[in-house]
Amino acid sequence: MNNKPLILVTNDDGITAPGIRNLIDVMITIGDVIVVAPDSPQSGMGHAITINDTLYCDPVKLDSAATHKEYTCSGTPADCVKLANQQIVPRRPDICVSGINHGSNSSINVIYSGTMSAAVEAGVEGIPAIGFSLLDYSHDADFEPAKKYVERITRQVLKNGLPKGIVLNVNIPKLPAAEIKGTKVCRQAKAQWVEDFDKRTNPMGRDYYWLTGEFVNQDKGEDTDEWALSQGYVSVVPVQFDLTAHHFLQELNEWED
Repeated sequence: MNNKPLILVTNDDGITAPGIRNLIDVMITIGDVIVVAPDSPQSGMGHAITINDTLYCDPVKLDSAATHKEYTCSGTPADCVKLANQQIVPRRPDICVSGINHGSNSSINVIYSGTMSAAVEAGVEGIPAIGFSLLDYSHDADFEPAKKYVERITRQVLKNGLPKGIVLNVNIPKLPAAEIKGTKVCRQAKAQWVEDFDKRTNPMGRDYYWLTGEFVNQDKGEDTDEWALSQGYVSVVPVQFDLTAHHFLQELNEWED
């Protein structure tokens, strides 16, 4: 009998992105791996799902020596998890890992992130899940220092489980391995993008807009993901997908007609 955990791997940068290839390298040392990932980059898609188009999901073999199974999906990261659980995996995965994302998903970025939305979708379906991100947007980013923490945190979740309704958002600083100080369990920083749209005109005379912006962290707390990352720690934030503002329920009920 095979007692290895079944691991579902996905991402939002696309199945050929270096981040997911490095994530797969780690996961095959832990358990049996099935990959279902987008066929093209889906960054910033959030929790979008495909409802007005067909979905395609085809087996691929990107590593001739690999023993794990991989599928490329035409949909979003959330689509990948839904389709995997309904059509691809032979049983409920023991864990879903998403990433390793090229770039930060700390603080407010979590709500835009396709990486984290894939993890959240797994959590919605009752599967323990983790989203991993490296604070390096480069295609040639060095993922080696991240692997130690990816493996350690994955094994801890497999051993200890996660409460229902909670997934982990893990961000790893862009540092050499010797300079990463360890991990910090954090809260999400209160930060935001101050955005602008650069208005331009194409050669045909039609106006178009290019999104620009600046990331502003208003949170000076030393218990946040932004603080931990700035100090050289891997940040680990437990994320819940119940968006109810429980602290406001009583006051809202007291409003007069």
